[in-house]
Amino acid sequence: MKHLTLAFVALMLTVTTVTAQTAKDVFDRSVKLTYLGIDFTKSKIIGDAALKTDDIPDVHYASINQKVVNEAKKYTIAEAFNRAEVSTDIGPVNKRNAKIDPDEIKSDNSDDYQALKPEDVTALVKGFDFNGKTGLGLLFVADGMNNTKKQISIYVTLVDMKAKKVLFTERVEGSLGGRMGITFGLANKYLSGVKDIVDDIEKKKYKEWKSTYGE
Repeated sequence: MKHLTLAFVALMLTVTTVTAQTAKDVFDRSVKLTYLGIDFTKSKIIGDAALKTDDIPDVHYASINQKVVNEAKKYTIAEAFNRAEVSTDIGPVNKRNAKIDPDEIKSDNSDDYQALKPEDVTALVKGFDFNGKTGLGLLFVADGMNNTKKQISIYVTLVDMKAKKVLFTERVEGSLGGRMGITFGLANKYLSGVKDIVDDIEKKKYKEWKSTYGE
């Protein structure tokens, strides 16, 4: 019985080691990746005094997340992370975004742009409800949108969903309007910036990250 118990413990340790997520898993295309959407709960919109915010959390933010998922040929997340395909689950992030206080979205203080730190992202992930999902997750944590600079800032974050642990996070900026030529509308501004960020990951950032974290 003692030998059986020791064998069982050894087996469980082996399974744990095999299934544990690491930063290197991000760059292993055989490891399943789930895209979790954009979390706007810590984001600020800078320099838009006339912006009406009442329906932003549960309408505009939800629309942005849905379009990124529905228009996968435009927002090429799978290609950016060297995957044949990427699963998606934006339900949990939509629930979080819907609870945002509309009065807390706007800011006229330029220091509120890029105010998030990596430790803030770590705390956000620890409090995130992944709805029972496990494995490797990709979460975009919106840092802010700056209309004056015509930029958006997002922490591209890879997480171990079961452990609620950040494996990798880095701030990436995108241009508002950018390659899509869109200069109006909150959702379109954000989406043009998201596309700019995803394109940047696909063309340059992924290779840089792999050489730093994936070897």
